[in-house]
Amino acid sequence: MTTPRRAPSLWPPSFSAAIFDFDGTLAETWSIWRKVDEIFFATRGLPFDASASTTLATLGFAAGAQWCVERYRLRDEVSDIVDEWNRLGAALYENDVRLRPGAEGYIRHLRSRGVRCALATTNDPHVLGAMRHVDVDALFDEVVCGREVARGKDHPDIYLEAARRLGAAPEECVVFEDILAGTLSAARAGMTTVAVRSTDPRQPANELRGAADLWLDGWEHLAG
Repeated sequence: MTTPRRAPSLWPPSFSAAIFDFDGTLAETWSIWRKVDEIFFATRGLPFDASASTTLATLGFAAGAQWCVERYRLRDEVSDIVDEWNRLGAALYENDVRLRPGAEGYIRHLRSRGVRCALATTNDPHVLGAMRHVDVDALFDEVVCGREVARGKDHPDIYLEAARRLGAAPEECVVFEDILAGTLSAARAGMTTVAVRSTDPRQPANELRGAADLWLDGWEHLAG
């Protein structure tokens, strides 16, 4: 006999573990990565491809670099592109990135109630570690980066790895995401999903509302 699933909620006991995306979900960084992408294309004499940014956000660094090499027939080595993105991203993240209002308070409140929390991001540890205003290691019980799993967020690998490190079954986890591919992947893994509105104009809000169990406009009222 299967145990009935609890009704979705933003508070325990609906879940015992929480998994958070970073870019867009906890920090409004889309304009930073847009700048990185613009520099990347400009230095290669290519017209800026706005659609590429969405793909790269899903794939992560190494797979995204490989995709760029194949799509634009570049002569660059994948590792060199990854290093370039890391260098540019870290320089911009160092002083410019802060958590969205209320986000840190919500995470700390969950942890005070015994909920273990993980960060699951396609971002790179080098970029995350460059931030002066956000200490992800202090805020989260576990941090899983895209290079630590085999596939991007169009597959559930990173969410399942985060759940494994938290010691939680998928059905005990809630995932907070701002991208559609990640939301769908987490749902396929059996996790409760919360789609978070971002300021990225490319975010497919209507599709996300339909795909996720819950929709969140912002963190301000959840600080507890």
